[in-house]
Amino acid sequence: MGFFSTIFGFLGFGVGVSAGLVIGYYLFIYFQPIDVKDPIVRRLVEHGSHDLHRLLPEMPFWVKNPDYDRIDWLNRFIQLMWPYLDKAICRTAKNIAAPIIAEQSPKYKIESVEFESLTLGSLPPTFQGIKVYLTEEKELIMEPFLKWAGNPNITVAVKAYGLKATVQVVDLQIFAQPRITLKPLVPSFPCFANIFVTLMEKPYVDFGLKLFGADLMSIPGLYRFVQELIKDQVANMYLWPKTLDVQILDPAKAAKKPVGILHVKVLRATKLRKKDLLGGADPYVKLKLTESKAPSKKTAVRRNNLNPEWNEEFSMVVKDPETQALEILVYDWEQVGKHEKMGMNVVPLKELPPDEATVKTLDIFKNMDPNDVQNDKMRGKIEVELTYKPFKEEDMPHNAENLGEVQKAPEGTPSGGGLLVVIVHEAQDVEGKHHTNPYVRINFKGEERKTKQLKKSRDPRWEEEFTFTLGEPPIKERMHVEVCSTSSRIGLLHPKETLGYVDIGLADVVTNKRINEKFHLIDSKNGRLQIELQWRTS
Repeated sequence: MGFFSTIFGFLGFGVGVSAGLVIGYYLFIYFQPIDVKDPIVRRLVEHGSHDLHRLLPEMPFWVKNPDYDRIDWLNRFIQLMWPYLDKAICRTAKNIAAPIIAEQSPKYKIESVEFESLTLGSLPPTFQGIKVYLTEEKELIMEPFLKWAGNPNITVAVKAYGLKATVQVVDLQIFAQPRITLKPLVPSFPCFANIFVTLMEKPYVDFGLKLFGADLMSIPGLYRFVQELIKDQVANMYLWPKTLDVQILDPAKAAKKPVGILHVKVLRATKLRKKDLLGGADPYVKLKLTESKAPSKKTAVRRNNLNPEWNEEFSMVVKDPETQALEILVYDWEQVGKHEKMGMNVVPLKELPPDEATVKTLDIFKNMDPNDVQNDKMRGKIEVELTYKPFKEEDMPHNAENLGEVQKAPEGTPSGGGLLVVIVHEAQDVEGKHHTNPYVRINFKGEERKTKQLKKSRDPRWEEEFTFTLGEPPIKERMHVEVCSTSSRIGLLHPKETLGYVDIGLADVVTNKRINEKFHLIDSKNGRLQIELQWRTS
């Protein structure tokens, strides 16, 4: 009987399970509602606070934070470029990790560490929004919000004590809010010298870790321990104010910072060619360094003189003595019309011995074309004294941090005074009633300096530098800076007009050594002028 009871028991169990499944299926179909309605779709503004709080984690960052801009175009760009970015990033990661592994391996008696596979997968990261900070410095600051739920395949083989272990990282998720600073901005591609990256808060990191094919993250307590350990280690290295610095260009070379001062003394000229109808000339000399945006230096005009003497001294900032040259141009001053060029010559700075005064007597040519037959005509000679004084090594900026510091004044500056440097960067929203051809005029202690004129521009950019040598700190002085415009048409009723002005007190410049601000222009609706001031002492 025991055998038959076992057989009947199995049959009863099978029949019962089969009958239960059939009856359950029909009951499920019978009670299935047939009047299913479409879900109600409501606009975001119609949701209550509870629904919004529940949906908030899934919203893009630019929706929750008005300061962040939407950058779908960047996500689209990354998506198209991801196969190439993946290879480039992995190659860079290997190059960065190689010296670190080589340095740390002997400490732990590890024979070798190799990447058997390294790919970031097919899913690119996405940026939920970006915030850009506007400063008056030569830098660009961005704060993107990054989310990446990727499918990377990172397999590392470690050999130690004759054994080999393979570790694989999969299912990586990273949520981070980095701050990326590009500085200093320089006029050489890619237009910035360094990248500084810092984290504004601890990142969220989640991943799977397999050893010999087994998921280590399934071990109780290990998942949370590893996740918190990685957060803390990353935060200790890169959480603000600590940064990761990546140098792209040599800042000193890219920005072409000053490396010396050229002192020029225009002595005299002899046997100049007659230019006027009465057989005379009104000569003056213009000096300019090639590859320099600084305005030209000019001597006084010597009336009706073919053998003039000036004995005037000028100082010019040198940025590259190997490639720059001094252009010496002689003009005949005309009361009406354009001044006539009498001739020129050029002196390469690399021919000048450092810290030695060199007197040169130069022939005056029509131009520097050796094949021009008109250069055979005698146009006179000019005599100049040139002294190139390079800065000392300790006065030179060596890295990006020093680029924002104020340099020392050159030798010869009065001991109780210094050098006041005025850098006119740009203006915004300047507009005249009759014409807008802006230039900047600086009046300080009876001296006047002007930038070049830019035609038909409401947002002009000059980037011109002027210097004033002072015997004492200008603590109680003020500088008058005016944006002007002149018409290019002859006979206009309003040939010149003011687009706005500002009077700048110099006490802060002496105290802080450097200021860089945008000033709202007086007598201008919306005009602003960005000026950088430096007070350099020896």
